[in-house]
Amino acid sequence: MRNPLSEKIVAIPPSGIRKFFDIVSEMKDAVSLGVGEPDFDTPWHIREEGIYSLEKGRTFYTSNSGLKELKEEISKYLDRRMGVNYDPNHEVLVTVGGSEAIDIALRAMLDPGDEVLIPQPSFVCYEPCTILAGGTPVIIELEEKDQFKLTKEKLLEKITPKTKILILPFPNNPTGAILERHELEEIAKIVIEKDLFVISDEIYSELSFKQKHVTIASFPGMKERTVLINGFSKAYAMTGWRLGYACAPANILAQMLKVHQFAIMCAPTTSQYAAISAMRNGDADVEMMRESYNQRRRYLMHRFKEMGLECFEPFGAFYAFPSIKRFGMTSDEFATRLLMEEKVAVVPGTAFGACGEGYLRISYAYSLESLKEALNRMQRFVDRLDGKA
Repeated sequence: MRNPLSEKIVAIPPSGIRKFFDIVSEMKDAVSLGVGEPDFDTPWHIREEGIYSLEKGRTFYTSNSGLKELKEEISKYLDRRMGVNYDPNHEVLVTVGGSEAIDIALRAMLDPGDEVLIPQPSFVCYEPCTILAGGTPVIIELEEKDQFKLTKEKLLEKITPKTKILILPFPNNPTGAILERHELEEIAKIVIEKDLFVISDEIYSELSFKQKHVTIASFPGMKERTVLINGFSKAYAMTGWRLGYACAPANILAQMLKVHQFAIMCAPTTSQYAAISAMRNGDADVEMMRESYNQRRRYLMHRFKEMGLECFEPFGAFYAFPSIKRFGMTSDEFATRLLMEEKVAVVPGTAFGACGEGYLRISYAYSLESLKEALNRMQRFVDRLDGKA
């Protein structure tokens, strides 16, 4: 019998995050700090709007690009919060989560051999989605000494005549790194000078603790070069609703819509009605959750200091990326032993790129009670490694 499988797909490894989730799901009394999912319930006014849409029988397909009212609210939100304006009729597309938006942007923009610059450590989907779209991923290895920021020097190092797209994953999953306005300005100048395009993944834009988030699309000459990716999962605690969006120049968005039409049809109707309420009435919810995450972030940094774990201060998303290099173990070994010996699940840094070796991703999208229990267990584990227990 012929091999039924695609060699390209078989060659792509599965997500490095799932291994620990699968183990912890069957482990009694385990505490997970591995999931990048808010522990808050979706705010009631958002759920209520979704319920009401079902009660009213609004269960049909929407237009391929999404409900007109939602696209208008997305446009108003981006203007209000980030100072960038998009035409809701031609420059906004509602997707099934931010991940679909990333996938179809790459598929709409890449030809075989086009190079995509991917700063790592970063979200697990960028590299495989580039390969699936026929592009060539080029990894930019970020370093702790730079606070895991993308510097202009590292960017210039990797640009070749084949470079077409730069993925800009800030605020960053898994490191919590952000890029400030002056740093984005330097990157924007290089992008324009080298005639590149940017896919800017801003799913954590509302979770920035040092300063208000700035989008690279707001700089002169950048809106026409940028696909802005965002969504509702992180800011509004709507992970299971599976809703995101992409904003881009009309010529790019038209081709993304074509892929979306054939692969998806439209995003879930109920989720779209709920998201309208999130956009219109959710600013206070976002602020409340941001303050709670910030409290947890400060607590996490305090506990790391107590147990002697080096960790640069993360100012975005809801992750910390402590170094475990001093223990002489790989990230996978450390995470496996921590899970087996103390029943605490974290994610090895290598799940987000080879340069994540020596680090762990720890999510603080959990209650303080859960964080305290997990970090008490982690303290015991570290003390044993240090010969203190």
